[in-house]
Amino acid sequence: MSKFKIALIKGDGIGPEIVVEAQKVLAAVSKKTGVEFVYTEVLMGGVAIDATGVPLPEATAEICKASDAVLLGAVGGFKWDTLPGHLRPEAGLLGLRKALGLFANLRPAVIHDALIDASTLKSEVVRGVDIMAVRELTGGVYFGERGRGVESTGEEFAYDTDKYNTMEVERIARSAFEIAMKRGKRLCSVDKANVLESSRLWRETVIKLSKEFPEVELSHMYVDNAAMQLIRYPLQFDVIVTSNLFGDILSDEASMLTGSIGMLPSASLGEKGKPGMYEPIHGSAPDIAGMNLANPLGTILSTAMMLRYSLGLEAQAKLIENAVTKVLEDGYRTKDITTPGGNFKIVGTIEMGSLVAERI
Repeated sequence: MSKFKIALIKGDGIGPEIVVEAQKVLAAVSKKTGVEFVYTEVLMGGVAIDATGVPLPEATAEICKASDAVLLGAVGGFKWDTLPGHLRPEAGLLGLRKALGLFANLRPAVIHDALIDASTLKSEVVRGVDIMAVRELTGGVYFGERGRGVESTGEEFAYDTDKYNTMEVERIARSAFEIAMKRGKRLCSVDKANVLESSRLWRETVIKLSKEFPEVELSHMYVDNAAMQLIRYPLQFDVIVTSNLFGDILSDEASMLTGSIGMLPSASLGEKGKPGMYEPIHGSAPDIAGMNLANPLGTILSTAMMLRYSLGLEAQAKLIENAVTKVLEDGYRTKDITTPGGNFKIVGTIEMGSLVAERI
C-alpha cells in the first residue's frame, strides 16, 4: 500500500473548515483505493504570527520540505492588515514558495456544464471553456527590490522593481510548453512588451525556446488585451503563460468565467521530485469564517491536482474530479454558485464535503 506524507496548513479565516472537508474526501479515496495519507499539521500566516511572532516559522518550512506535498487552506485577514509587509500573513506564503522553489503556479479554469448559468457571461461564451494559466511564481515585482523614500520636494515615494532573468523566464515557459503539448498544443504568452523592458526580455526568451516545441502554436498578447479577450472570447485560449503579477490578476479574472472563485484549485510546482503546494485560489474570507458558508470545492479539486502532479495518482485524481461533477449535476450548490430561480439544493461547507466523499 502506498503511503504519502502531506504537510497540512489550515491557515486563517475559512482555511481550517475547507481543509477539513478536503481531508474528508481524501479519506474516502484512501478507503476505496488503499492509498494512505499521513498528515503533519503546521502553522503559517496569521495563526503563525499569533503563535510565534512570524508568518513562516522555520519548523514549518522544514516539515514542508520533507513532505511529499503541501495542502494549504488560505492565509490572511483583517486582524493582521496593519502589520508591516514582512510580518503580514502573505509574507509567509511568499516565503514558503521561495523555500520550496515553487516557480510554476498552475491555475485551471474549467466550466462545469452544471454551472453554465452561474457565470455572469452568456452561456454561449463560456460553454466548453478549459484554460490552464501558468503563472511564474518566484520572480517579478513581488520579489524585486522595493522601498520608500522622500523626494527633494518633500513628497513621499515608493517603488517596486519588476525584474526577470532569462533562466527564470525559460523554466516557466518550458513548463507551459510541456503542458501545452499534453493539451491542445496552443500557448499564449502574455506580457507588456510595448512598454516594459522586463516584458521584452520575457518575449524574446519565449520565442527562442519555442524552437524546441515546433508542434505548439505560440502567440503573444499584451496583458490589457488579454484581460479583454478572456471576457470577449475565452474559448480562444488553451494554455496561458505569464509573469507573477499579470498571472495573479488574469487567473482571478478567469475564475469568474466558471461562476465562482470558490471553484478553482491551483498547484504550485518546482523542480521534479520536489514537494508541490496545493491551494484554492480564493482568499481567507474572514467575514464568513466559521459560518458553514464557504465553498470547499476549490480545495477539494486542489487535492485532485495534488494526487496528479505530486503523487502520481491519476486514477485517484479523476475519482475526486468525477465526484465533484456528479454532486453539481445532482443539483447541490453552496450559496456562492447558486443562480436566481434555479431548482437547487443549497448546502453548507460540511454537507458539500460529505456529498463529494459519498460519491468517491
